[in-house]
Amino acid sequence: MAYNEDDYLMLSGIQHFQFCKRQWALIHIEQQWEENVKTIEGQHLHRNADKPFTREKRGDKLVVRGMPVKSNKLGISGICDVVEFKRSDHGVEVFGAEGKYVAYPVEYKRGKPKTNDEDILQLAAQAICLEEMLLCEIEVAYMFYNEIKHRVEVPITLEIKHKVQRIFSEMQDYYRRRHTPKVKTGSFCKSCSLHNICLPELMTKRTVKSYVEGKIME
Repeated sequence: MAYNEDDYLMLSGIQHFQFCKRQWALIHIEQQWEENVKTIEGQHLHRNADKPFTREKRGDKLVVRGMPVKSNKLGISGICDVVEFKRSDHGVEVFGAEGKYVAYPVEYKRGKPKTNDEDILQLAAQAICLEEMLLCEIEVAYMFYNEIKHRVEVPITLEIKHKVQRIFSEMQDYYRRRHTPKVKTGSFCKSCSLHNICLPELMTKRTVKSYVEGKIME
């Protein structure tokens, strides 16, 4: 399916979508947002990594920061914190550089490795964009976690690429219909930056009238 660039989804939205589909819709469809400590810390970390269009040569490695990427197939666009190009005869040509290079996207996160795959899906989406743009294949990417000050190698498998494609297809369907779904609430709601906007308490079987009356009686 061909997508109009004006309607491209934000690549980073896949992380919101995996955390909570409703949160993603509130941000990306209804354009609602609130800051909390975690989002501000994350922005500070990315400001240090994202220095748009800067290149740094380190021996046989070319480091590009704040690199814009997109995928026409998925209908997404975004920014890679860092893309490292390592010189290799098995790589591809890079504009403005001599020789051939293999690309490795590197994503910076404020916390530590998660037990779910939110971060991995975002990184894989970046890899898919780079593959489409550079006409190459990316099998490995990296995640740098600020809390542990350590880089983690992430295999970019066909399985994870197919999962990214399925998820963005679902996201595109919601976006096209401008649909904000209801979701099953849980303890994770307390850490959500949109808790006061989403009001997950209203998604229970309790009526709005009952909820309002309860707040009045508090």
